[in-house]
Amino acid sequence: MPRVAGVDIPNDKQTVISLQYIFGIGPAFALEICEKVGIDPKTRAKELMEDQLGKINTILERDYVIEGALRRQTQQNISRLREIGCYRGMRHRRGLPVRGQRTKTNARTRKGPRKTVAGKKSVKELR
Repeated sequence: MPRVAGVDIPNDKQTVISLQYIFGIGPAFALEICEKVGIDPKTRAKELMEDQLGKINTILERDYVIEGALRRQTQQNISRLREIGCYRGMRHRRGLPVRGQRTKTNARTRKGPRKTVAGKKSVKELR
């Protein structure tokens, strides 16, 4: 498996698909990288030469924020929102949906499993 930017990319997939295994690289960026290096996007990753892998690595380091740096940047953005106490920061802190989705129903992914609360007992059950 070729190693690009600290990530093992799959051998048997096309280069344009293999590059998408790197966090922060999507379809458009993968195609753009292939064009910059001068690689046919349909070439299999195992057919890449060492110099081509080196070019890909230098382009990724120079032009893109990927992997650890991107994850760190995202976490810093969220922590900044929390610190300033804005609406989005409060939603992050409480573990609720941030982008205006409804919470009366749905939102189970953010809220987690249901926390059942016992209902009130009727008068007949108390006797």
